[in-house]
Amino acid sequence: MQKKYFGTDGIRNRVGKGMISPDQVLKLGWATGKIMKERGESTVMIGKDTRISGYMFESALEAGFIAAGIDVLLLGPMPTPAVAYLTQTFHADAGIVISASHNPHYDNGIKFFSALGSKISDEIELAIEDVFEQPIEIVSSEQLGKARRIDDAPGRYIEFCKSTYSAKNKLDGLKIVLDCAHGATYHIAPCVFEELGAEVILIGAEPNGFNINQLCGATHLEALQQTVLASNADLGIAFDGDGDRVMMVDESGSVLDGDAILYILATASKRVVSAVSGTVMSNLGLENALKNKGVLLHRTSVGDRYVMACLLENDLCFGAEPSGHVLCLEKTTTGDGIVAALQVLSVLVDSGESLAELTRSLEMYPQVLKNIPVENASELASNVLLQEKVASFEKMMGEEGRILIRASGTEPLIRVMVEGKNAELVEKVAVELANLVKSEFS
Repeated sequence: MQKKYFGTDGIRNRVGKGMISPDQVLKLGWATGKIMKERGESTVMIGKDTRISGYMFESALEAGFIAAGIDVLLLGPMPTPAVAYLTQTFHADAGIVISASHNPHYDNGIKFFSALGSKISDEIELAIEDVFEQPIEIVSSEQLGKARRIDDAPGRYIEFCKSTYSAKNKLDGLKIVLDCAHGATYHIAPCVFEELGAEVILIGAEPNGFNINQLCGATHLEALQQTVLASNADLGIAFDGDGDRVMMVDESGSVLDGDAILYILATASKRVVSAVSGTVMSNLGLENALKNKGVLLHRTSVGDRYVMACLLENDLCFGAEPSGHVLCLEKTTTGDGIVAALQVLSVLVDSGESLAELTRSLEMYPQVLKNIPVENASELASNVLLQEKVASFEKMMGEEGRILIRASGTEPLIRVMVEGKNAELVEKVAVELANLVKSEFS
């Protein structure tokens, strides 16, 4: 059955539009709470990132859940993976994160976690949508839920993150630049890395409600690169607004995306790794480099939930998206930027090598990604002209290139991705396909 409201990572929109308005979010809380009640569940945990609208939606969700008879535990600003972790440790029945991840402050969204700290299933999302269509029925006064704040949540999560670091030696002697994207990691990440012994240079850690992800963080790495070079740091680490993504910069300022991080974990960690999971967006160069090391790359649809499903189905540990969602299932249940960075640092410290040295055998193919704003991408798969043009280019590029055109699951965009050994050809093909998409769908 086609979902009406949920995308690849919860629900997301411009503040005040669609489901992301106070009345709709209140009803969403009530609908989710009613489903929980029917399942015999009683408690939900709510966290948020630092965008200004989080106050409004936190109150709306709280009211909706209480109206359904569900008790609410409020965390305040906390990374998405922290909510997943704390949902488990507090034995809550569900976790909710109010965040639009890497999007600007004027967007927001709702992410859902199960009692086990994993994304909820498609079946539960469909059930919530079904109840959402019904009129709100408030429980009796005797059955209303209650709410309380958890004041020691940051300290609990900091200690958990530190516990996942496994190198024999601490981070003493390492100079690390952290970019917290003015987001939910601003009061968490510095403590984690400093308490493990690193010298930390901090940027993007002064949230004001409006500057989240603004020319900083995992989607804008220029400031991190400049600071790493200017301060002669060993490396840089950037998180996105809600802390579930991570990107890294080596000592020369070169970027390590989710593909490069996955390569390090798959080929240089203490674990014997025979296979990992990526997505259709994972670079062909990564696939070939892993193959040379005897590691198989499983590809999934875009979305960390699909990477997770592949890992669980094949009993694997490591998976990632190029955008920086990195899964380390021996350490945590969801994508966690801080934990993933600590696993890379564990490898770096134990090996005595730098990030550049750890990725010297990884040759990434030139890749061009074009994002085209559209009103409706529903006819993307049936557009014959576009299909014919893609088939023609694929034949021309042969085994040395790939083309992927897909609708975004989180934004009103069609994404055109082209990669291959010939950078000039890749750019030419990407521009021509992007122009065709604009003429057909904009």
